[in-house]
Amino acid sequence: MRRRGLTVLVGGILVLACAVALAYAPVPYVALQPGPTYNTLGVDDDNHQIIVIDGTSTTDSTGQLRFLTVGVVPQLSLLEAVIGWLRSDEAVVPRELVYPPDESTEEVDRHNAEDFANSLSSAQAAALTRLGYPPVVGIKAVDANSPNASVLKAGDIVTAVDGTPTPTPDALLGAIQAKPAGSTLTFDLKRDGAATTAQVTTVAGDDGKPQVEGVTPEVRSSAPFTINIPIEGIGGPSAGLMMALGITDKLDPVDLTGGRVIAGTGTIDANGSVGPIGGVPQKIIGAKRAGATIFLTPKDNCAEAVQNALPGLLLVQVDSLDTALTALQTLRDGGTPTLCPGAPRS
Repeated sequence: MRRRGLTVLVGGILVLACAVALAYAPVPYVALQPGPTYNTLGVDDDNHQIIVIDGTSTTDSTGQLRFLTVGVVPQLSLLEAVIGWLRSDEAVVPRELVYPPDESTEEVDRHNAEDFANSLSSAQAAALTRLGYPPVVGIKAVDANSPNASVLKAGDIVTAVDGTPTPTPDALLGAIQAKPAGSTLTFDLKRDGAATTAQVTTVAGDDGKPQVEGVTPEVRSSAPFTINIPIEGIGGPSAGLMMALGITDKLDPVDLTGGRVIAGTGTIDANGSVGPIGGVPQKIIGAKRAGATIFLTPKDNCAEAVQNALPGLLLVQVDSLDTALTALQTLRDGGTPTLCPGAPRS
């Protein structure tokens, strides 16, 4: 009898040990959690200004414009995954959705950092264009052996080719290729702030299409000041909208916030169009925790946002920088902006 009892005890211990081992076994899932939020008009965790503008005056605001992040727990045990599934502020998803199997963690992190950097560039272009400083196409470098080295200089801004305006690289390329290789084109330029012209000769490239040999173009800001966004450790493109609003607020005398804590998310392109992002449920929680009362929501994320709405957080629908600015103006005037369809009104 004692032997049988000992056998049962040992068996129970083994079962318990197996259960514990299983609970802590790794599973191919990751957890998404509300991450830190950042006031684009304030400072980061190291007390550095998030948006730094040199060469012109800026204004202060009484409220906040916050962009939101999602934290990723890259390794989960079975027990942690089960707990995550039960938590209302987490999402447990297959690891491959965040870390594709054909990419290393380092590669994913690098791509996310590149996406963030590109979103900052687009945010600057969109904001500055809205403020009257559209991007321009300039000459970054001219090879000394180029047949056009005597007429073009690094730093030149190309405003037109044969009378056709060239506000973008595509417009410049189209104007160059509008005539056969070997043609002489008239470039309208701004050089050291003064208008001038240059007679530029094209040659046939390797693909047979006309090109200006030995000349490297670049897109640059026409603003007479510089913008630097030194924040680090952020990935992905979803801060674009709020960064564009932050830049606009600092340069525009109007306090866009009206004293409110406003959070939001969304990609942005250089034309100011706002696109959808991931992690909406976690970002809504992050916005609420940060004290926001307004959540600027990309139009294509509205359905998901409404499903995860929280009391006291108004889900405002936006699809461009202009509609976001209009919504903020409506709020400052005491009105109700366009909300996500089905969103609570308080």
